[in-house]
Amino acid sequence: MLSAKKVIDRDGEYFLLPGNIFVSAEQVWVTTILGSCISVCLWDRVKKIGGINHFLLPFWNGRGLASPKYGNIAIERLVERMIAQGSDLKHLRAKVFGGAKILHNGSADESIGLRNIALAKSYLESKAIAVIAFDVGGRLARKIRFNTLTGDVLVKKMRPMKTN
Repeated sequence: MLSAKKVIDRDGEYFLLPGNIFVSAEQVWVTTILGSCISVCLWDRVKKIGGINHFLLPFWNGRGLASPKYGNIAIERLVERMIAQGSDLKHLRAKVFGGAKILHNGSADESIGLRNIALAKSYLESKAIAVIAFDVGGRLARKIRFNTLTGDVLVKKMRPMKTN
């Protein structure tokens, strides 16, 4: 696996794929695109360390690999990596994005997004991590850009894809 440092471009940009986590004490703009998936952005307001995940499903079922594509694994590992970088749990602030119902065909997509939102809220509450921004649900996908040094997040709602 390539280290994150090797995939940051010259402009300090990194694209976060689903099922991944990124943490840095340096300024990096991390971009990801979310539909029913969720990204939790954590920022240590004292140490100026930022981290983000991108998970697809709320819970790991205990079979196979405990992957960060599952919310309960992704958020726990994000917190662990923040602490390993020197963060203190009491200094962390969270911003949560995603969980949209982007398919309009009555699929399980809606319940996945809602379950992802519920898992993120519940986990952060259990760790007493303050959520200072929350842009979730709805019917539009989001493109987010997270600055690991400042904790700033830019959100762009995506236009729905036209279907024939």
